[in-house]
Amino acid sequence: MKATGIVRRIDDLGRVVIPKEIRRTMRIREGDPLEIFTDREGEVIFKKYSPIGELQNFAGEYADTLQKTSGMPIFVCDRDAIIAVSGASKREYLDKKISHELEVIMENRVLYQYNLQSDHKYISDFGKEHYISCAMPILSEGDVIGCVVSGWQTSNPISEKISMDIESKLIQTAGIFLGKQMEN
Repeated sequence: MKATGIVRRIDDLGRVVIPKEIRRTMRIREGDPLEIFTDREGEVIFKKYSPIGELQNFAGEYADTLQKTSGMPIFVCDRDAIIAVSGASKREYLDKKISHELEVIMENRVLYQYNLQSDHKYISDFGKEHYISCAMPILSEGDVIGCVVSGWQTSNPISEKISMDIESKLIQTAGIFLGKQMEN
């Protein structure tokens, strides 16, 4: 564990303020859920809670099925990182932070589709081999908890893609389905 040198006191209601620098670095926003752990040495550990992380194996299987059906690389992410990849390098994308562009798409809460007149928006700042072709935020009980993304390789001709209508319906269905799974 990395020491920050920051010390905070607990107030009379048992609250501790997480410093702004740490919240910014860890992408912790107001209202974000945190898990609290303790260890045998008496340390208290706060970890960002990812509700969709509970479905990681299921999301991976769904991504595999969707990738085989569409022939396109599929990515499933929570609000911070990519949790499932199919049809692209897992080493390059899995557990990597999502791009700011994808965060904005999720916050808009609607289906995103790439068009030829716009610039490429990348899934992660770490992998520039695939751009976002279509993305559907995963909503559970009104909250954005993640996103399903179909990617496209920058080196592949656009003519090899399935139709945008079919792609958008597949991605939209996946996002809605995963959101419903979280509500059950």
